[in-house]
Amino acid sequence: MPPLPQGVTIANPESLYIGGRWVRAHSGRLIELVSPDTEQVVARVAEADEADMDAAVAAARDAFDNGPWPTTPPAERIATFRRMVTHLEGRVAELARAWSAQMGGLASFAGPMHAGGVAALHQIATFAEAFAFVEQRPTHAAAAALIAHEPVGVVAAIAPWNGPFGIMANKVAYALLTGCTVIMKPSPETPLEAYIIAEAAEAAGIPAGVVNLVTGHREASDHLVCNEGIDKVSFTGSTLAGKRIATVCAGRMARCTLELGGKSAAILRDDFAIDHAAKLLTGTITLMSGQVCAMLSRVIVPRHRHDELAAAIATEMKQVRIGHSDDPTAQLGPVAMKRQLERIEGYIEEGRRTATLVSGGQRPSHLNVGYFIEPTLFANVDNSSRIAQEEIFGPVLSLIPADDEEDAIRLANSSAYGLNGSVLTHDAQAAYRIGRRIRTGGFGQNGLRMDFGLPFGGFKQSGIGREGGPEGLLPYLESKTMLLDGVPEAL
Repeated sequence: MPPLPQGVTIANPESLYIGGRWVRAHSGRLIELVSPDTEQVVARVAEADEADMDAAVAAARDAFDNGPWPTTPPAERIATFRRMVTHLEGRVAELARAWSAQMGGLASFAGPMHAGGVAALHQIATFAEAFAFVEQRPTHAAAAALIAHEPVGVVAAIAPWNGPFGIMANKVAYALLTGCTVIMKPSPETPLEAYIIAEAAEAAGIPAGVVNLVTGHREASDHLVCNEGIDKVSFTGSTLAGKRIATVCAGRMARCTLELGGKSAAILRDDFAIDHAAKLLTGTITLMSGQVCAMLSRVIVPRHRHDELAAAIATEMKQVRIGHSDDPTAQLGPVAMKRQLERIEGYIEEGRRTATLVSGGQRPSHLNVGYFIEPTLFANVDNSSRIAQEEIFGPVLSLIPADDEEDAIRLANSSAYGLNGSVLTHDAQAAYRIGRRIRTGGFGQNGLRMDFGLPFGGFKQSGIGREGGPEGLLPYLESKTMLLDGVPEAL
């Protein structure tokens, strides 16, 4: 069995990166990575336990409390970070291959996705260049008032399995550029990208202990979050895990940024053609096999158009080509793991009891190995049902009839989540009017629209705080007000 997927080169996959050194895991155990295409082991990496988590925190704590990184001038930090990004630019093909091998993401999409993710890191550096880490404000209390934005401290960056590079690299970027030290804890299903990030940090000359990598399962991850040496947790993942992290952080007033689940709605208006809507919605729900937190998984449709849209989407879904991640003709690959496939199948069984199954719902007959599921459409869905209210995280679409626009807005907002939303209309004024009334952190006209150069995050149980854009710097900073008898010569 090859130690790594073909085309991926990692020097120390059976080690952890702690305090600037590659070290063996305390337990000596390894995590096996399974291909969702073949159900075969494609790689093995070190498994960290609680002792390794404590060692990583100690290294990051020492690097923050005693090392040069937090007090390094921002321009120097940015220059070092850009060297790290340059290293990653040369490894886009490896990042893409690692993603497909671990998560089953289509190779046709993996290259552009990861090239865009690396390019976004340069944009974050540009945000940092324009940010005033020290600014002067007017005051009546002293001769000078300065607001200094200082690093929050040691950051635990915990990323999920669906977008392991972009999400982790984003967290690391904001942490480094603000002067924090960081501990990467990737998902145990998709850790290879974090290894490449750690190697890039090492190659760029980032000081020892500023970037650390530990790979482990849930118990070790919980131990990391509970360590009192962690000043901030930046977590992307399930709402259930996010609530646990929020509770732990609240106990010691640690900071946290939580980007959690979603059950986002697309509202169809009468001016939008049915055939266009069917193509758009089918192409969206099959993106990354539906495993996107901001996925438009509910469609709220005028009651008088419901049956026509259901038939059109079913026609589109039947034409979707399902195949392995390396198949250039495939439009839908596998879901990421066996437990995720079983979860999706459980929701499909629930939907059969509570709604009308129009299309899909089965494993494809020509693929008897791998974690594949057909794109699935349920119609006449009750918005209070489990398939309409709970995050399925797969290529399952729910069609919900509405009486009018007011009813559609009510249905869209009748959710514990508030991450994303959309309206399908050619009327930009109507899109703005409706978007302002939808309780979500993001909203787009005519489909799933996302730009991580802009703030991203959720309302309600979809999370706390924002990532992306210049605003993404703020959760990694603490503001200090200084009232002085004069303005220092150098700020």
